[in-house]
Amino acid sequence: MDQLQEFAIDRERYDEANEDTSQFEAPPGLAQGIVIEISKQKNEPEWMLQKRLKAFDFFQKTPLPTWGPSLHKLDLNKIKYYVVPNAKEANRWEEVPADIKKTFERIGIPEAERNSLGGVGAQYDSSVIYHNLKKEWEDKGVIFENMDVAVQKYPELVKKYFMTTCVPINDHKFVMLHAAVWSGGTFIYVPPNTKVDLPLQAYFRMNAQMGGQFEHTLIIVDKNSELHYIEGCSAPQFAQSALHAGCVELHVLEGARMRYSSVENWSKNTFNLNTKRALVYRNATVEWINGNLGSGTTMLYPCSILLEEGARSDSLGIAFAGKDQNQDTGSKVIHIAPNTSSTIKAKSISKDGGISSYRGYVKVMPKAKNTVCNVQCDALLIDDQSTSNTYPFMKIDSNKVDIAHEATVGKIGEEELFYLMSRGLSEEQAMQMIVSGFIEPIVKQLPLEYAVELNKLIELEMEGSVG
Repeated sequence: MDQLQEFAIDRERYDEANEDTSQFEAPPGLAQGIVIEISKQKNEPEWMLQKRLKAFDFFQKTPLPTWGPSLHKLDLNKIKYYVVPNAKEANRWEEVPADIKKTFERIGIPEAERNSLGGVGAQYDSSVIYHNLKKEWEDKGVIFENMDVAVQKYPELVKKYFMTTCVPINDHKFVMLHAAVWSGGTFIYVPPNTKVDLPLQAYFRMNAQMGGQFEHTLIIVDKNSELHYIEGCSAPQFAQSALHAGCVELHVLEGARMRYSSVENWSKNTFNLNTKRALVYRNATVEWINGNLGSGTTMLYPCSILLEEGARSDSLGIAFAGKDQNQDTGSKVIHIAPNTSSTIKAKSISKDGGISSYRGYVKVMPKAKNTVCNVQCDALLIDDQSTSNTYPFMKIDSNKVDIAHEATVGKIGEEELFYLMSRGLSEEQAMQMIVSGFIEPIVKQLPLEYAVELNKLIELEMEGSVG
């Protein structure tokens, strides 16, 4: 019996036993029938189904990447690609099921929404279970929707931007997979000359054993508008591998400014193989603020493509690798037009044998004269067992450019610890102070709640590294 037949039988048995079909887990592994079923459950237009099927065909024909961290422990045949929780999307927090609500309340979503956010979305496994935008932004024409809903409500806008020029469906193996099975996520459109001065936030929770989460984030910031979007991610620890292969597409149009902040704290059994990319137009600016920790294996390189004159990209990132963790992160920037500029600042911390790698890519096209680019990556090693790697790549095809690259690797030394301990600090406090100072340039760029969270998470990771 093939996988498609098993899926059909499993679905039929479930439907017979349950009147409410809002809760469902596809069997492990991926077949064309599962791709079709995902599209059918979402009542998608034919063009989206065809895009999924074309991506699935690409995925089947493409081998796993042979560079970067080893993926040999990731068994794609054991992943559940579609898990629907027993909850319908709500715009009132009181309507969210108690068990799911409890999970999100622990990370402060309702309180944050009331105090400092313009809108909030929350996704649990494959479905968005809560979404709300404050009326003042809705009245100004801002669209903030569950991605599944946006396909229904704004089909022409989605069709124009969804996995076309920014992240095409044949980009790489895990983009192909994402395009075939994506579910949930965020859609934002900010109309021209609109400044959204309160951040919009989405939080993604992967809760199923051997689960996969494939949320899609599509944001269009129109001419002369501004937006700050915040994303948080987490998952519980299980013995079996889990997979996160989301996709973020940012379209920052002429004169617009977009800041994307993210703290990804997956569990060690998670392979975090995410794709993030921005198209930046004339005199527009994109800012990437990223914190990566928790996952056993990460491959993540936010990319900015500077399409038109005056475009700018700034990237700040921190990665933390502890025992049995391989954090392979970095940034990419492609300068296509003249008079464009970019900065990349990446920091990593490795302890207890963890591996942190900076993998950067800077490309300057022949017409991109007067390009200015500065790359700085700093690594901090906590012990002798840990590893830091740097893999910078620069391809410069224009002779009128200003390009700089700087890399440092340091270790917490006995003299530094002795100096701080002589002032009354314990060894643990002294080490924490050094680490806090090291990550401070990234943390201060995050919203307060996320800065506190990232500091707390790194402090927990640091526990046990003394002695």
